[in-house]
Amino acid sequence: MRITDVRAVYPKWARRPRGVWQSHFWQIVVEVRADTGVVGLGYGGGGPPAVEVVNSHFRELLVDRTVDDVDDIRELWDLLYLKSLPYGRKGIPVMALSGVDLALWDLVAKSEGRPVYELIGGLQKGRVRAYASTGAFERDRDAGFTAVKFSTQWTGHERDYDDTVETAARAREVFGPDALVMSDCYMSWDSVVAIEMARLLEPYDLYWFEDILTPDDLPDIAALRPRVKPVLLAGGEHEFTHHGFAAVAQAGALDIWQPDLTWCGGITAGMRILELARAAGVSVVPHRGGEIWGLHFIAATDCDDLAETHPDWWEDDSETLWLDEPRPEGGFITPPDRPGFGVVLDEAML
Repeated sequence: MRITDVRAVYPKWARRPRGVWQSHFWQIVVEVRADTGVVGLGYGGGGPPAVEVVNSHFRELLVDRTVDDVDDIRELWDLLYLKSLPYGRKGIPVMALSGVDLALWDLVAKSEGRPVYELIGGLQKGRVRAYASTGAFERDRDAGFTAVKFSTQWTGHERDYDDTVETAARAREVFGPDALVMSDCYMSWDSVVAIEMARLLEPYDLYWFEDILTPDDLPDIAALRPRVKPVLLAGGEHEFTHHGFAAVAQAGALDIWQPDLTWCGGITAGMRILELARAAGVSVVPHRGGEIWGLHFIAATDCDDLAETHPDWWEDDSETLWLDEPRPEGGFITPPDRPGFGVVLDEAML
């Protein structure tokens, strides 16, 4: 197939998260068109700046090139990464590259009439255990979830300890002794807070602490790992490409890696990250893995059988960009048996 056009669009988001970087640099849609008439669809991050990267530099590099299989996708990934390296390597350019890479996987899979998970390695998990990132514990327990993650922030007040303990206790009470309970600290803790939280939360048997420090604090995170056991340390949603995760592996900083396939470089980067994780003996649980891009990846690889979902997002369907995207039933989510990623884009959102 010869690539005839590449286009990125920033959807007409009305409900972007407020007060954080997502307010300005939220998800983009990428289309890659081939001379066969097939259109590949992908999802990236970075907002309007990423759209500019795709529609100018990446489009210039890709139009008239051929892509027929996974090896071609990897070569194009390497090309885009190398050519954007002077201003890229991390952040918005790699978020833009993620959208292009996913669109290329969708394009090739559609051209062969196969789901993306078959290109990755074949279906290993017919259904994937979902966990709810939520505060509505009763609602999501009743929906069948047996794994839950709650958010906690350290604002510098002693009350933050009490609030986190209260939330953890309520989650454990609602979901019961056998459920997985996790906390997302979103880079707000320091080492002192993490050690004290581990002590206070011990009765509630938390599975992991997520993003306790920033991605630049790898030595400190590594030093915390033995001090908060048996709680595991998870993170990586703000890390980019296999090069970034190589540094995580070298530092021995995390028990669980959480690359976001729409940010870290797409499935091509995800496969390389997973290879590093195997060598390092760590687990991979993709960030937002219940979205269609992560779901195909989890279902076709030895990633942990655990996919993040956000049930709050389903309360209002007025802004559903990807139609027919599967949702959990009874706490499990099933990848669709349709060509490509198997979802339809709501063109009205563009």
